[in-house]
Amino acid sequence: MNPYLDRLQSYPFERLATLKAGITPDPAYKPVALSIGEPKHVPPGFVLDVLTDRARLAIDLSAYPATRGILELREAIALWLRQRFNVRVDPERQVLPVAGTREALFSFGQAVLSNRPHSLVVLPNPFYQIYEGAALLRGAEPYFVAATRDTDYQSDFRAVGKDVWVRCELLYLCSPGNPTGINLDKATLGWLIEQAERFDFVIAADECYSEIYIDENEPPVGLLQAASEIGNTSFNRCIVFHSLSKRSNLPGLRSGFVAGDANILESYYQYRTYQGCALPNHVQAASIAAWSDEAHVIQNRAVYREKFLAVAPILGEIFDVRLPQGGFYFWLPTPEDDQSFTQRLFEQRNITVLPGSYLARTVNGENPGENHVRVAWVAPLVDCVTAAQTIVDWLRA
Repeated sequence: MNPYLDRLQSYPFERLATLKAGITPDPAYKPVALSIGEPKHVPPGFVLDVLTDRARLAIDLSAYPATRGILELREAIALWLRQRFNVRVDPERQVLPVAGTREALFSFGQAVLSNRPHSLVVLPNPFYQIYEGAALLRGAEPYFVAATRDTDYQSDFRAVGKDVWVRCELLYLCSPGNPTGINLDKATLGWLIEQAERFDFVIAADECYSEIYIDENEPPVGLLQAASEIGNTSFNRCIVFHSLSKRSNLPGLRSGFVAGDANILESYYQYRTYQGCALPNHVQAASIAAWSDEAHVIQNRAVYREKFLAVAPILGEIFDVRLPQGGFYFWLPTPEDDQSFTQRLFEQRNITVLPGSYLARTVNGENPGENHVRVAWVAPLVDCVTAAQTIVDWLRA
């Protein structure tokens, strides 16, 4: 077996299942799952129409899909990137469809990392565990940059020393952040791009939450956008990852894309021809429809915004609540240890949240996720409001 497998840690939801094992929650309360970031809003009807077109399916299912995807899909993605981020990408050389960002974020690390001794992968802490797994299974060491209350939940990349950057081969970013909901600004992204040029590493920007945000007039900045604005119009060393899961409420479609540096993507394409994760043709057809429509995304944001504004005042009676700049998570400080808080809340009120310490790593004796919980507001509005009030009443009692 691959010896690096022994370095992997249990996934957060495996640890959560263990934490809840043997506990029978109070049946007087309706179960509400606020732990997993799985969108529950209704998928767009026009996408379902494409997927249920029997004539189209008969054609699409009778052919092997191409790893590069069909040109129409790449053109739709390129058009969306231009409209959303004001950047121009070549659909022939700078876009690749992928089976969701989780698959791509992991496989990209396998393709990019060299397996040289002492190489580093820099990533935020807390973080999406796929980044760490990609590093460990390629023989690289993760280097964690903490995002704490003291740093306003921002990872202070500027404080990272030169000795780290010279060993760095890959930097994972997540903006809007999971779980913190913090957006990276243009200045920070521009500075990181300059470091990538100076120290010769690649930036992989996970932007799968970029279309869920509070203010319609202030959408999160993208890595390619920041690169273009500082003159890096070829997006050297810059790759972004986007998905239809959150944007369009289509997590089961497993459809997304990567875009950016053409030379890196050409090598990644070669890797993918062996990996065998080409998007089925009917999934590509549905994806074209989803990337080509913005009205359903605006409505999706409105539904999340309604939930955020409904639950925030309730929780604010007890918690230090910060509305997320992006994404659909609240990153709440807890009045006690995050694991015991999660366990007791499940047992006594049948509400499931995710301990923050499960989403971070302990470095120099400190875990930046400790005494926080991640709450995913993916349930219907009435369930979210009821859950928020239940939590507040429970803590008061």
